Amino acid sequence: MSLLKKYLSIAVFLLLLFSCQSEIDEQNNNSQGTITTVSPLTTYLQRVAMVRTVQDNMIDGSSYCTIKLPYTVTVNNEQIALNTTADYQKVLDNMNASYYDDDIVKIDFPVTMVYYNYIEKLIPNQADFDSLIDYWNLYPDLLSKINGLKINYPITINIYNSINQAASSQSIVSDQAFFNFIKNLNESQYISLKYPITIADYKDQTKTISNNLEFENAIKYAIDYCPENNLVTLDFAATITKDSWEIPYFYDGAVNTSNYSGYTFVFKTDKSVVATKSGTTEIGQWQSSVQNGITEVKISFSTGVLSKLNFNWKLFEFNNSQIRLRDAGATTNYLYFQKK
Repeated sequence: MSLLKKYLSIAVFLLLLFSCQSEIDEQNNNSQGTITTVSPLTTYLQRVAMVRTVQDNMIDGSSYCTIKLPYTVTVNNEQIALNTTADYQKVLDNMNASYYDDDIVKIDFPVTMVYYNYIEKLIPNQADFDSLIDYWNLYPDLLSKINGLKINYPITINIYNSINQAASSQSIVSDQAFFNFIKNLNESQYISLKYPITIADYKDQTKTISNNLEFENAIKYAIDYCPENNLVTLDFAATITKDSWEIPYFYDGAVNTSNYSGYTFVFKTDKSVVATKSGTTEIGQWQSSVQNGITEVKISFSTGVLSKLNFNWKLFEFNNSQIRLRDAGATTNYLYFQKK
């Protein structure tokens, strides 16, 4: 199918999909747009739908897995039965009761570990448990679950397959179903969330989401303010000026990542940025500042495809190996860097 026919088919699908709604609803939904398996919102939503794993970090020491209830631990010679999530407080209370004990947590094996992606594994003994945690510790910069945002299910997702031009819809009833739905999306599928959708933030305050940008902004709020998402504090300037970076995703009205294939970027402390490809180097400028609690990042190159990066970006999130920037103007643009 040609690219023109492909997008005409999508347009027809959207027209048919919302034709039975009122004119106001139709206008609102058309403004929301479709997303695909590689869209930033899709990947953020999958992370919202991951297994919550931080609540027992004082026991397992990992944010990528959790121990399935019920089970028993011994803390400072006191045996504690963990039957519900409320019982984690008993462990914390024991640890905080004295400054003079070792706070060593001993797990009564066997236990079942649940990974962030809902895979379960039986762990028979301490040695296997230690090996598992050592494995996860090899990947400290994985983009893990986004805590502090709960989706009120069920939600409805409209789906269009550009290969067979088939339209359908699916009701999603849980985080696990949502995670697996996104996991199984393919490149030919375009999805549209049916709004409004109700969420609760980390303070259990309810909010109604009306479009994709509002959903993305709610996720950004959770990333910034939910304490469970801020277990490690990093300095942005120190991070970006360390080692070299490449661009795994760039969107400015269309996905144009391929324009930056082969480029290496080095951000220097003197606020210059050196872009190199095939032995050719161009020097630009960068700067960051914090305005009203938001980190703004400005990149400036003078020529060619590099000048397309010249936005006043706002930092969405970052860790030691990934930086995600967004510009939510008339259209929402995205620039991602990942460490080489």
